[in-house]
Amino acid sequence: MQNKPRLKKEYFDKIQSELQKELGIKNIMAVPRLEKIVINVGLGEAKSDSKLLDDMIEDVSMIVGQRPIKTKAKKAISNFKIRAGEDIGLKVTLRANMMWEFFDRLVNVVIPRMRDFRGVPLKAFDGNGNYSLGIKEHTVFPEIDTSKVTKPRGMQIIMVVSGDDKAGELLLRKLGMPFVKKD
Repeated sequence: MQNKPRLKKEYFDKIQSELQKELGIKNIMAVPRLEKIVINVGLGEAKSDSKLLDDMIEDVSMIVGQRPIKTKAKKAISNFKIRAGEDIGLKVTLRANMMWEFFDRLVNVVIPRMRDFRGVPLKAFDGNGNYSLGIKEHTVFPEIDTSKVTKPRGMQIIMVVSGDDKAGELLLRKLGMPFVKKD
């Protein structure tokens, strides 16, 4: 049987009970938890170069340990020269142990490697406790060989949390998310 990821073990052993006390929740099942992490990569240029999509599939697979699916344009947009049904991006959803391992690497390895990093903004909560983080260059992940990358790509990472914004912020803080310091 596979070992529990370090952060998952810490959540169930320590953080869950702390959150229950701090938020005044009686039922342990109502305590906020990280449900899934969704990673999106938009590749509008992929319509003209299919190799770009294949290269990014390989890179995202190395980063998350799971093969992403291609996302298609829902409707045609003539200004961007996009037809409905064209492959224009990638998406991968992480759950369970893979989600915990990815979050641990994101918080402890990737985010500190970002240039001019002063903390992630608190404004990125959506009102339902979910947090969106944009990364400008996928090359900050240690799994990527920068010599093989033709152009750094951005990605959006959405952490889906049960609960509201306050509970989501508290959970992510306890899990180690380096938010901007409040003045």
